[in-house]
Amino acid sequence: MAHPELIAMLTHHDKTVEGSKEIFLAAKDAPAKFWGFKDVGLTKEEIIDLVNTMKAAGKTTFLECLAFDEPAGLKAAHLAIECGFDVIMGTVYYDSIGELVEKHGIKYLPFIGNLVNGILYGTIEDTVADAVAVAKKKVTGVDLCGYRYVDGDPAQLIKAVVDAVSKETGKPVCCVGSVDSYEKLDTIKNAGVWAFSIGGAFFEEKFGKTFAEQIAVVEDYLKK
Repeated sequence: MAHPELIAMLTHHDKTVEGSKEIFLAAKDAPAKFWGFKDVGLTKEEIIDLVNTMKAAGKTTFLECLAFDEPAGLKAAHLAIECGFDVIMGTVYYDSIGELVEKHGIKYLPFIGNLVNGILYGTIEDTVADAVAVAKKKVTGVDLCGYRYVDGDPAQLIKAVVDAVSKETGKPVCCVGSVDSYEKLDTIKNAGVWAFSIGGAFFEEKFGKTFAEQIAVVEDYLKK
């Protein structure tokens, strides 16, 4: 079974970090083909430059957006299109966003569940039902804030969402937020998650020292 893909995120405290281009260039040869950052923290010109720099290095680019209404989601989608991203993660799903990104050939992984201020609430059953419903829309897969879940066991939720979405739609699940330990990596791997993101944990040196070193450590651990 293929191991989950790491999305190396140049973000901390919900915004793109200063010096993100320099950090990327120092770590571009590390074994991560997926790289991303948020729509907060850089100017549009800086975003375009960073996307182009990542693509020149052969990376697949992800824009993560904390947008929870339709106008904000559409704004994020337009930004992803204008800046040349390959994938948009986040936003709450709306048909208008799904149709827009589909038209422009961008992959789309919207949030699922009752997500409020970055915290996921609700029962596992309700979250699974929403995940399946969203996965049946014009999306590539779904974005699950599994380790931001506070009303139950995150590991149980992640497994339940992956199993249900895979069975009902065959689409992938991406796990984002607060992935900062080997125990969480084990859960993600065992649950069959397609991809997951790490940003803040790298800046907090949870898996080593440099960005490149930590990417290699995580990738090696996933292959075990």
